Amino acid sequence: MSSTPTAEGPGALLVGVVVRPHGLRGELVVEVRTDSPEERFAPGTVLVRAAADGAPLGVLTVETSRPHSGRLLVRFAEAVDRDAVEALRGSRLLIDAAALPPTGDPDEFHVHQLEGLRAELVDGAVVGTVREVVHGPGGELLVLARPELPDALVPFVREIVPTVDLDGGRVVLTPPEGLLDLP
Repeated sequence: MSSTPTAEGPGALLVGVVVRPHGLRGELVVEVRTDSPEERFAPGTVLVRAAADGAPLGVLTVETSRPHSGRLLVRFAEAVDRDAVEALRGSRLLIDAAALPPTGDPDEFHVHQLEGLRAELVDGAVVGTVREVVHGPGGELLVLARPELPDALVPFVREIVPTVDLDGGRVVLTPPEGLLDLP
């Protein structure tokens, strides 16, 4: 059994952010930050609650969750009244990376495996670092942090990101013309 993270750090992964209370039954609107919300927010799942600065604030046990307008409505066992629900606003919801099973597919990756990888072109030219993976309605986007340039958004599809080399700490890009240019 893996340990539960107590603050944001190398072993803690963000899976959601509490946006606001919803209705009168103790539900909260949660912005999902995982590609497996049905697993991360299944009833009985214990999540670590952290402040925006990463300071641990305790644990929350998922009682119920359901989709709602591209987000989730979640009820936690520990939030028993309106004041307790309101106090959760802005909370970051975390899980332990060590608790994640392998994907089982060599072409699938957990977000935390991609974040921090060097992004380079086929010729070896470094164009940035994967800062974040954004889950959008059209698929995943890699957010590349680039020194002295604005971040770039790169669709995470095989045609543009043909190689993910976890051992080498890099992703190789074959971007179409203009993708990495400044707006």
